[in-house]
Amino acid sequence: MHSQGNTKMFRSYQSVLPATNKLLQMKWDQTYYKEHRRLVKEAQPMVDTRAPATYMHLHLKLKKLQLEEERLATIERDNRILLEKMSYIMRTRGRVDNRNNYEYKSLNREKRQRELLRVTKENQSILKRIMLRQPEYSAKKWQREWEENQSFLDNISHFPKDWWLEDRSKTPQPGVSRGGTLIDNNQSRSQKPTPVEDKPDDSPKDRPDDNPEN
Repeated sequence: MHSQGNTKMFRSYQSVLPATNKLLQMKWDQTYYKEHRRLVKEAQPMVDTRAPATYMHLHLKLKKLQLEEERLATIERDNRILLEKMSYIMRTRGRVDNRNNYEYKSLNREKRQRELLRVTKENQSILKRIMLRQPEYSAKKWQREWEENQSFLDNISHFPKDWWLEDRSKTPQPGVSRGGTLIDNNQSRSQKPTPVEDKPDDSPKDRPDDNPEN
């Protein structure tokens, strides 16, 4: 445990730098600290973080309100005029004037007609030249040359022309005999083939030689 004198020394002011009078040094330090706190409190920020200034002309658009009032006034005037017309029609018999006696008159009608006649004449002349033009290629000549080529092909071919169609016409159809009589497929299937007897082969190899010398 500490003694009473050590406790008093511990509670006394301890300056950072050595001082001859601790009481005066404590007052000076407190004064410097208060001045520092005041300067910190009154210091101005380097970055302005305050809200931007509010301008009334951005929130309250007087021009827009004026245009809206003018539009409403125009609508109101048109409605009043329409109402007066409807009331006049209701009071009187009311007539609708839908006649239009204006005749359409074109300032360049004659010019357009002349242009149309010129274009028509040019088209007719072009058509006449096309119709009188003789063809460069002769279809009859092509047909004659094709027939000649076909005749040459028939001469050098091994089989006659359309030979498969002729063979198909000669081939008998199933179920029909060559004489034209129908053959029953079930009967033909049920008939068994007749066995053929083995006959001795009278070939010259098996026959004995008539020559006694050999």
